[in-house]
Amino acid sequence: MTTVDAGGQMSEQNELRYRKIQMNNGRAIPALGFGTLIPGLDDTRRATRTALEAGFRQFDCSERYRNEEAVGEAIQGVLREGRVQRDDLFIATKLWNNNHRPERVEPAFKASLNRLGLKYLDLYLIHTPFAFQPGDDQDPRDQNGNLLYDQDVTLLDTWRAMESLVDQGKCGAIGLSDISLDELKPIYESARIKPAVVQVEAHPYLPETELLGFCKEKGIVFLAFAPLGHGMRPGLFEDPVISAIAARVGKTPAQVLLAWAVQRGTALLTTPKSEAQAKENLDISTLPEDALDEINRIQTRQRLNEVVKTGIPGFIPREGDRKGATAK
Repeated sequence: MTTVDAGGQMSEQNELRYRKIQMNNGRAIPALGFGTLIPGLDDTRRATRTALEAGFRQFDCSERYRNEEAVGEAIQGVLREGRVQRDDLFIATKLWNNNHRPERVEPAFKASLNRLGLKYLDLYLIHTPFAFQPGDDQDPRDQNGNLLYDQDVTLLDTWRAMESLVDQGKCGAIGLSDISLDELKPIYESARIKPAVVQVEAHPYLPETELLGFCKEKGIVFLAFAPLGHGMRPGLFEDPVISAIAARVGKTPAQVLLAWAVQRGTALLTTPKSEAQAKENLDISTLPEDALDEINRIQTRQRLNEVVKTGIPGFIPREGDRKGATAK
């Protein structure tokens, strides 16, 4: 795993903001990323544009979020104005569980590409390792409300179809999300095109140290979601170790958590809703080694999203609860 810096000469004060991590396809992903699961299409457009203007250059989307078109409109607006160039952006989206059948992968990919208004994607991820019954319903259930899984397709089948997208030049890299180390290893061993990125929940209460070690060993970028604890209260912001370090270094708890994530070698995703939050998330500085050690010694263990156990996202509501949702 190699980290590279962008933006020419920079001070230690802002070095983390511009850090990039080299992927196994020769390209680099900005360490600081913007997650686009936002309730409300107007809010999605506004927050995405604000993130772009603040300086975010990595964007994570998904067909499951049902807002790719709104994200695309925000991105296209900024591109048309010449504020950024497409090559300056790193844009990813994800294949949802009802499209795991190999014949459904390319159509799902093209649909996402069209909704985003893009000609290519930098990264395409399998959203979870669980296959749902194929069809238009993203949350297929029987009459008793039980989720309908697809037993006739394997994760490796889906991965082979993902590889063909890279072969055709449709996306730069492919990867996996919400996956455990035990599930990742056989895919990695069997893959012709190795996973470039693995996206999982990670923060000081769920450091995923073993998975991170495997990713570093194999040259896979570890992309952390919920690095700030997904707004859970009480949570990471109230942790006495985090609070004390924040006071000591003159930063907010959020900035301390994000700096820790980048300094341990991971990329990350946050979803600031305002200009002030976006600027705060980008204004991170290198933490001293003793602070990193203190955070690494935190004993609390808590997973916020149980998606890795069932494929059902813990942050995304079911269809009837769509209004006012935030999620992974």
